[in-house]
Amino acid sequence: METKKIRVLVVDDQLDLAEEIGEVLRTDEGLEFVGTAADGFEALDRIAELTPDVVLLDIRMPNMNGVVATSRIKGEYPKVKVLILTTFDDSDYILSAINNGASGYLLKDIGGNALIDAVKNAYEGDTILPAKIARRIADAAKHVAADREIKLMRAFSLSDREVEIALMMYEGFTNRQISAALRLSEGTTRNYVSSIYEKTKSENRAEAVQAIKSVL
Repeated sequence: METKKIRVLVVDDQLDLAEEIGEVLRTDEGLEFVGTAADGFEALDRIAELTPDVVLLDIRMPNMNGVVATSRIKGEYPKVKVLILTTFDDSDYILSAINNGASGYLLKDIGGNALIDAVKNAYEGDTILPAKIARRIADAAKHVAADREIKLMRAFSLSDREVEIALMMYEGFTNRQISAALRLSEGTTRNYVSSIYEKTKSENRAEAVQAIKSVL
């Protein structure tokens, strides 16, 4: 029985580069380079025509950029894996692409073997992030977390511990789970939760969560 090849479409407005990437993919017997597209609109048409398993997608293209194209592709073809391939390592693009459903993010200076491995791993369901990009995401996430904490402190005059518990409430943690995670007694946790109710002018957990959500 013949092993199924992973079908790969390359989307880049620099078609010469797209073809070069395709030539690299052709060197592996487990991959099938099915074609190219020049922008997001053409990519959607080509996906319908060529049924790729993985799309290698440039992030800065005319007409429809890679972030928007990722969202459209995942919305219309949720089983297709999208790998962002670009020369840019901008954290805003990284987070937007991942949030829109991309399976990973590669820089165009990646070596041929690493590119082939990334395609195969993405097809299997892995998230592909080079180390320096992973660091960018971690740094961006820290900024987001810090921003949320500041918003809660300013809006409700919460203490550091109350902010921590408020965010856990927002994420759906029960009092028992909060107690276990923070190594607090359940009585202590209840006291913090009661204080959060008072400061957010809430009668119950649902109202408190809604108040927290309104400022995040």
